[in-house]
Amino acid sequence: MKIVLENLTKRFPNRNKKGGADVVAVDNFNFEIPDGKLIGLLGPSGCGKSTCLNLISGLETPTEGRIYFDGEDITDLPAENRGVGLVFQSYALYPHLTVLRNITFPLENLKGEKKMNRHEMDEKALEAARLVQIDGLMERKPNELSGGQQQRVAIARALVKMPRVLLLDEPLSNLDARLRLQTREEIRRIQRETGITTIFVTHDQEEAMSISDMIVVMKDGVIQQIDKPQNVYNDPKNLFVAKFLGTPAINVFVGSVKAERLYIGDDEVMTVSGAPDGNVYIGVRPEGFVPDDNGGLKCKLSGIEIMGRDTSILSTHYAHEGDTIRAIVDSEEATRFTEANDASGNGTADKPGEVSFSLKPRKVYLFDRVTEERVYCKTI
Repeated sequence: MKIVLENLTKRFPNRNKKGGADVVAVDNFNFEIPDGKLIGLLGPSGCGKSTCLNLISGLETPTEGRIYFDGEDITDLPAENRGVGLVFQSYALYPHLTVLRNITFPLENLKGEKKMNRHEMDEKALEAARLVQIDGLMERKPNELSGGQQQRVAIARALVKMPRVLLLDEPLSNLDARLRLQTREEIRRIQRETGITTIFVTHDQEEAMSISDMIVVMKDGVIQQIDKPQNVYNDPKNLFVAKFLGTPAINVFVGSVKAERLYIGDDEVMTVSGAPDGNVYIGVRPEGFVPDDNGGLKCKLSGIEIMGRDTSILSTHYAHEGDTIRAIVDSEEATRFTEANDASGNGTADKPGEVSFSLKPRKVYLFDRVTEERVYCKTI
């Protein structure tokens, strides 16, 4: 099922008694969702991603714009006739019904040619349960299930009618970290096996990047960037996208370009061919730092964190926006720091309290200080 959103806009009345403009939750949204793909709608709370999902499902009516399913205009079609399966953040299971009856519930209201007898409904439910691997739990009630199992029941209930579109609204937020990882892998497996066009709403960029074919980054109801997850991470179009994607977050510095040389504060760090002179924000991914005694970026060393496979060098710089610069480096690169540091982690043998970095050009991004849009240039 290909979904096309055309100039989709949703405005809500301003509830402020003193007046004011309407609240724009979705603003002129244009996007084509390819058939059989899993799309992640990503953004902070209040960015309009859930509203967008509700517009597609029919739970909300757009103020402007149209929605098409495989070329058919379904904008005014009632929600029950759209062939959409919807899974919410809350599982919304009926506590007095068994897993089997929770899954068959959507089938009980079918009419006409689609109407099923009890045996047919039970067969469909068992098929959906097998897909999410809970077919051994059919006679249990929700209070006898773990959180992850309850979420699988909710997904099975959405899948039992074999919807044309599957919509998932923050489906993993109530699970602990381990269950979130397991369940998102299951969602990806299920989507691939069924081939159902799926839209997954989340504020967790790691979730979106790990399972989505494409991600849509939103802010204040406006699309910021659409692309494959790794492309968005490697090539952010503006400072908001760069900050939103990445764990740990990108390091942002205040700097300038002078005669095609890039400066972080007063430190000259690299050549930027084609970049106009002016003040810029400089984003450096945590993996973009290389410890180098001759490096141009001079920082004050705060300490070192060894967390399994990753080693982070923590430091500060007066031109850095945050409190701490976090540089993720290869364990071998960090060895001389860990060996030279004293027990308190202060300084190195050569230059107590200091660490110098050179920067990986592909991990450095320049943004206009006013518009915060990306300044494209060749970094050397």
